[in-house]
Amino acid sequence: MAQFVDWDLAAATAGALSKSGPRVSYAEATGVVGDLRRLTDEAAGHVADYTGLRPQVGHPPVRVVDRRDWAATNIAGLREVITPLVSRLSGDKPPGALTEAVGSRLTGVQAGTVLAYLSGRVLGQYEVFSADPGQLLLVAPNIVEVERKLGADPRDFRLWVCLHEVTHRTQFTAVPWMRAYFLGEVQAFVDASQGTEHLVERLRRGVSTLSDAVRDPDSRTSVLDIVQTPAQRAVLDRLTALMTLLEGHAEFVMDGVGPQVIPSVERIRAGFNRRRETGNPLEKAIRRLLGVDVKMRQYAEGRKFVHGVVEQVGMPGFNKIFGSPLTLPRLDELGDPAAWVARVHGPAGATPTAG
Repeated sequence: MAQFVDWDLAAATAGALSKSGPRVSYAEATGVVGDLRRLTDEAAGHVADYTGLRPQVGHPPVRVVDRRDWAATNIAGLREVITPLVSRLSGDKPPGALTEAVGSRLTGVQAGTVLAYLSGRVLGQYEVFSADPGQLLLVAPNIVEVERKLGADPRDFRLWVCLHEVTHRTQFTAVPWMRAYFLGEVQAFVDASQGTEHLVERLRRGVSTLSDAVRDPDSRTSVLDIVQTPAQRAVLDRLTALMTLLEGHAEFVMDGVGPQVIPSVERIRAGFNRRRETGNPLEKAIRRLLGVDVKMRQYAEGRKFVHGVVEQVGMPGFNKIFGSPLTLPRLDELGDPAAWVARVHGPAGATPTAG
């Protein structure tokens, strides 16, 4: 089949363009890695106690990575998912003409450029593409860089980050169907395309749009240009609802646990929120094109939804949300927690309870 991305070239490009992290000694670097591994275990206990969610499947230990490793892991994961999907839709037809080969190399450079940019900004991630049930990544240089810029207590900031990322790991390991559901929706998005050639070209245009924005902050095109069919928009609505829930839940847990175990949490949260709101013109353009501005709204909207549900039915009642894909919130319910409570718990469940 025609290759969508030259993945090897993408990895090489990301590795070449990834910036080095903050200056640290070997002893400091070793200390950071040890701290993050220990604090991940500590965070796991706090998250389990607060949420009542317990992993139902085993998971690998946290991986503390640098920027290049983070980019390489994400490229490997995307390759694992996207290549079979495009192959299936194309019927494994042989590669096309020379222009197709050139296109895959160009997209490889562009994808590598975008991932190199992101590798300098991501603090942590629960990566689900490359392995089942997924793997928790913490990007040590970025965590150190941000804690220094905020003037935060290192132990407090690192635990704060771990609380958020461990909550995501818990969502996928305490809810064993979650990964398959998420990947199924990604497949449904591809299936809803109007033909493989059109899909590949739109995906390439989306990658090109992001790559151009890295170099040209005045770009006004949007990555959402790849979403064209009504069926794709329906899938995107479901994915948006899911991601808003997962991000909001992680924020809710972080804010619920934080004051109990992190003395300087209020100062960290205030400084981090200011960091989210600021940025130079290039960063603002990238945030818009990558959907990061949307993600910021997901944090706020999702946290408000989770708070509203917990306020009405308590944490055990909220956890019914993870019963099956049918109990996940619909997009229109995110702004109306009572509507979700009424649908899942019945009208009697809509009464406020202590919790």
